[in-house]
Amino acid sequence: MAFTHALVGAAVAAPVVVLAPELAVPAALAGMVGGLLPDIDLFVGRHRRTLHFPVLGWALALPAGAVAAAFPTVATVSLATLSASFALHAGTDALGAGDEVRPWERTSAEAVYDHFRGRWIGPRYVIRYDGAPEDAVATAVLAVPVVAFYPAPLPAVAVTCVALGVVYALVRRRLPPVVEEFVG
Repeated sequence: MAFTHALVGAAVAAPVVVLAPELAVPAALAGMVGGLLPDIDLFVGRHRRTLHFPVLGWALALPAGAVAAAFPTVATVSLATLSASFALHAGTDALGAGDEVRPWERTSAEAVYDHFRGRWIGPRYVIRYDGAPEDAVATAVLAVPVVAFYPAPLPAVAVTCVALGVVYALVRRRLPPVVEEFVG
């Protein structure tokens, strides 16, 4: 779910919090944005294919990380955390369900598209579906270090992500009829 992806992006900034605390807020916020960006393809293109790059995403993330390590500025560190969380997003989507409206029914064999190999990666169901109870737990677990160690305003953002994630998990299975009504 989006809140989990956002907090994975914040977690990417953990080394920055320790090594360059003055860069922690922009790095974590950039990581959170990077964790959310791939899901723009919900609205443009094909979801989990157009902007999801589980392998090729690292072609930008790894060099960006190297540049940030050599020349740590707000811009380089932010780009590194954004691109790493962007790449992680697609990989973690493969750990969940397929891209169907009712993912608990397990009707799709397509979790995320691998542009490098030209094929779909199948769902692993480590987290059964976005908004599953274990997804809310993952969001809460990811929030703990942010609340404990990151500077303001990041703890408040993390707590908000957990609260919204819990609400989403509570209503997730009731959403398909609403989506079908609006989307068709």
